[in-house]
Amino acid sequence: MRTELAALSWNPVSDFEQLTTFPFMVQALEAGTIVAVMAGAIGWFMVLRRQAFAGHTLSVIAFPGAAGATLAGLPLALGYFGACGLGALALSLVSRSGRSGLSSESAAIGTVQAFALGLGFLFVSLYGGQLAGLEALLFGTFLGITAGQVQTLLWVALAALAALAVLGRPLLFSSVDGAVARAAGVPTRLVALAFLLLLAMAVAATAEITGALLVFALLVTPAATAQRLTARPGPGLALSVVLALAVTWVGLGIAYFSPYPVGFWVTTLSFGLYVAVRAGTHLLAGPRTQVVGVPA
Repeated sequence: MRTELAALSWNPVSDFEQLTTFPFMVQALEAGTIVAVMAGAIGWFMVLRRQAFAGHTLSVIAFPGAAGATLAGLPLALGYFGACGLGALALSLVSRSGRSGLSSESAAIGTVQAFALGLGFLFVSLYGGQLAGLEALLFGTFLGITAGQVQTLLWVALAALAALAVLGRPLLFSSVDGAVARAAGVPTRLVALAFLLLLAMAVAATAEITGALLVFALLVTPAATAQRLTARPGPGLALSVVLALAVTWVGLGIAYFSPYPVGFWVTTLSFGLYVAVRAGTHLLAGPRTQVVGVPA
């Protein structure tokens, strides 16, 4: 959001003071920080488990949840979290385990996604053909976050990260090799369901400020970028969080001094960073010499 007083200068301290002059920007930065940490951590496991399609489906499910809550006169947060939670349970029922123990991105998941999208547009139609704030439901409202929403996001993020810390070791084990994890006594189906519920919380919290269509900007791209840079779990997880924070802070800063929306900058920065890292790692790897009889 640009104001008449917002103008970039050569003094970064002055620019930062401008950026934090108004409470709405401070709250946007606080909410963005909370969501970026949660999305970066949970998104890393989502990418590792190849459940990006499930994450996308949950983001679509967030739309009818928010639209239905608006239609019923309920808080948007209740719609986001309620719909995503039910969506996680539905995905756990329609998913099946493959050879690696990961949820299959099957046609059944796509069917759930299509039904959810249709349900969302039904709620929009029932509201009178023009649901107030439809753009915010789809593309987010970073700069409209209230202090109460920041507190809610903080408690949700703390609960999700605490659960992820408890679930971390068996989740990593079952993500890397589900068959061996099951043989070792890890309840992989229960772990998969718990992770889907955590993913639903992350999607709902992220969608509340980025909108249902821009969840992947924070949930997928930083994690995918981090995994291009390192395969080690600890550094990769930390890097995913750092990248999510970076694109959020920089995107908010640029948006404040420009006429273009925050969602555009966050997604553009995330995508540009991923492309740059992918191209850089490819160039650094160089051409591989293939030995006869040995696959490249």
